[in-house]
Amino acid sequence: MILSQFRVVTAQSVRSEPPTCYSPLPAWAPQLTVCVPCLPTCEFVVIGPSDPIVAVLGGNVTLPCHVSPAMDVENMELRWFRSKFSEAVFIYENQQEQKEEQLAQYTGRTSLVKDFLSQGEATVRIHKVQASDNGLYTCFFRKGNFYEEASLELKVAGMGSVPQVHITGPEEDGVRVVCTASGWFPKPQIQWRAANGEKFLTFSETHAQDTEGLFSVESALVVRDSSSGNMTCSVLNPVLDQKKAMAIFIPEPFFPQASPWKPAFIVSLVVLMLSLLGAAYYIKTEHTVKRQEMQEWERLHRDKEEARWTKEEALKARGKAAQEPRQASWRKAQLYAVSVTLDPASAHLHLAVSGGQTSVTLEDTTEDPGGPCSILGQEAITSGRCYWEVEIRNGNRSEWGLGVCRGDVERKGWYREGPELGFWVLGWYGGKFCALLSECQEICDEVPHRVGVFLDLKEGDVSFYNMTDGSHLFSFSLTSSTGTLFPYFTIKSGDVSLTIFSVVGVPTETPFVGSSHTSGSVLTAQSLEPASDSVSPSLCPSLLTLCLFLSQM
Repeated sequence: MILSQFRVVTAQSVRSEPPTCYSPLPAWAPQLTVCVPCLPTCEFVVIGPSDPIVAVLGGNVTLPCHVSPAMDVENMELRWFRSKFSEAVFIYENQQEQKEEQLAQYTGRTSLVKDFLSQGEATVRIHKVQASDNGLYTCFFRKGNFYEEASLELKVAGMGSVPQVHITGPEEDGVRVVCTASGWFPKPQIQWRAANGEKFLTFSETHAQDTEGLFSVESALVVRDSSSGNMTCSVLNPVLDQKKAMAIFIPEPFFPQASPWKPAFIVSLVVLMLSLLGAAYYIKTEHTVKRQEMQEWERLHRDKEEARWTKEEALKARGKAAQEPRQASWRKAQLYAVSVTLDPASAHLHLAVSGGQTSVTLEDTTEDPGGPCSILGQEAITSGRCYWEVEIRNGNRSEWGLGVCRGDVERKGWYREGPELGFWVLGWYGGKFCALLSECQEICDEVPHRVGVFLDLKEGDVSFYNMTDGSHLFSFSLTSSTGTLFPYFTIKSGDVSLTIFSVVGVPTETPFVGSSHTSGSVLTAQSLEPASDSVSPSLCPSLLTLCLFLSQM
C-alpha cells in the first residue's frame, strides 16, 4: 500500500508477482518492515470504506472502492475476493465480466456499477444478500504490472421472528418460563426483564444454526418471585441494534410457595374460567353489533358484488368458446376486447420485439442488463373497460411478469414492482406463479399457457384469468388516482416469449357478465362473525393449558 510518500513493505506479504514499487530486503531480515521513498512508478492507491458496510438479509448491498489520485479504471483489472485471491466474488477484465474464477455462491448475484469508472470509482453490487456473504472482502486494482488493494468488511443482519414465551410448569421453587425465536442473523442476544424493569442475569440459553446460516435461540428462566408480574423476553440484533419482545403474565397461584398452593390454584382456576365466560358473553354482544354493521356494509356493496360476480360467467363463456363455436362470438364480446400492440420505444435494449409488435423475447446476451427488462403497450388507458390476452411459451424455465402499470413509473436501473409503486403484475418468479404484492404471493405451481387481463376502471380493479381452463387467478384493487395506465410486460431471464393474442373483432359495448373472484371477499367478511350461540374457540387453548398445568402439580 502507498502511504503519503512512503510504502510499507513486509517480506512475508509480497506475492509471487511483486509490485513494481518496493524496497528490496536482505535475505537475513525476512520479518523486517521498513519505510522507503516511493519510486515514480507508484501510480495510485486503492481506498475502501473505513467503516463496516451493513446489509439486510434478502436485500442488495454495494461494495465501493476508488483510486487516488482519480483516474480512468475502465481498462484495469478489477477484482473483489474473499480471504483468498482465488475466491473471486466478481472479476472485471478487458472491459467485461469474467466468470471462470467466480465462486458458485455468487453466480447470478453480482454486477458492476460502471457509472463512475472514468472517475476512478468502481462498485460491485451483491443482490439477494445471504448470511454466508458476511465477512471480509478485498478489492484489487491492477494496471499493467502495478497493483494495489484495499480491505472492507460486510456485516449482514436479519431480524427474525417475534419471540414466543410460554410457561412449561413448576421447577424447583419457582415457575419455568421459556422464550424461543428463529430466523435471526447474526447470533442474537437474549434479555429478560420484570415488570419493574429489573434485569434477570441467570438463565439458560441455547443457539442453533440452520442450513442457510440463520440462528434460532431458546432461553429458559426460573421465576421465583411471585411479585415479578409481567415477564418480558427481548431478542436483540447486535448489528442493527433493534429488538423484538414478548411479555407474559404469571399469576401468583402458579408459584409453588403459595400455601396452600393447590386449593388456591383451583380457586384461581375457577375465577379464571368465570372471567373467560364473562369475556365470551361480552364478545358475543360485541359481535352482535358487528353483525349489524356487517349487514349494512353488505347492503351498501351488494351492487358492486353482483357486478363482479358477473365476471365469472363471462370467463366460463370464454373457456367454452372452443367447444361452442356458434356462441364464441358473443361470449368474446362480453370481454371488452381491445387491440394491444407493443411500443418499441419503451422497450429495454435487451428485448426483441417481433410479430407485428405483438411478441417480445429476451435477447441472448452476456451483458448485465442493469435492471429488469420491460416494455409497455402502445395504448394508454384512462377510463372504461379493456381486455386482452397474452400467450406464454417456455414460461416455467424463465422469470417474467405481465399486467399494467402507471405511465409515470420509474423503469430505469434496478426497480421494484408492486401496487404501492404503480405496478399490478402477475408472473413466474423463483419457481412459482405469484402476484407481486409487498411479498411474492403464490397463486399456483404451474404456468398458464394463456392469461387474460381485464382492466375495469369503472369498478376500480384489474383481474387475471387462466384462459386454459377458464379459472380466475387473481385481482388487484386500484386506487382512485391511478392516472393513465399501460399494458406492462417484463422478462428477467430465460427464453420465454410473451405474445399478445388478438381477441378483437366483436362489439366492445356488450354488458360484461361474470366474475368469481369477489366471492372470496364476502367469505372473508363473514368469517369474522362467529355463530351467535358459540363461544370464541380461542378461549379453549387457555383452559387446556391451565388444566395441564394443574395435572403436573
